[in-house]
Amino acid sequence: MKIRFKLNNKDIEYCGPPMARLIDFIRDTMGVTSCKIGCGEGECGACSVLIDGRLALACITPVGQVRNKSVLTVEGIRDTREFSILKRSFEEHGSVQCGFCIPGMILAAYSLLKSTPNPREEEIREAISGNLCRCTGYLSIIEAIKSAAREVEKL
Repeated sequence: MKIRFKLNNKDIEYCGPPMARLIDFIRDTMGVTSCKIGCGEGECGACSVLIDGRLALACITPVGQVRNKSVLTVEGIRDTREFSILKRSFEEHGSVQCGFCIPGMILAAYSLLKSTPNPREEEIREAISGNLCRCTGYLSIIEAIKSAAREVEKL
């Protein structure tokens, strides 16, 4: 069965079982490594992707579910101004330690800032609530997103 979709703005034609996990296709077949396999159960957010602009978990999303949709990983947003602002803000606020959660956190923040240019702290907390971080304690991540939001709002 052929399943067509876009991955990081490139046309993809997948020929395989529609119930295969999207994370496995993205990492193993396409070599996109920002999308991490953490828990494998949809609990940690390390496998976060954007599907048609909405945050989703690639470890519990079957490839068949992305037919005719657009899937973005961090690699797919790297050329955006929002990504540059988020990256710099995460660095400036010391939000990156081991780095395992960062792609998922960045995508959650990116998605939030696209839909809510000036989010309240509660909205930031809600946006990243599906992403586990064992290093930073979240405060520096929240501060980084707040700071980035102020810059993005000026765009």
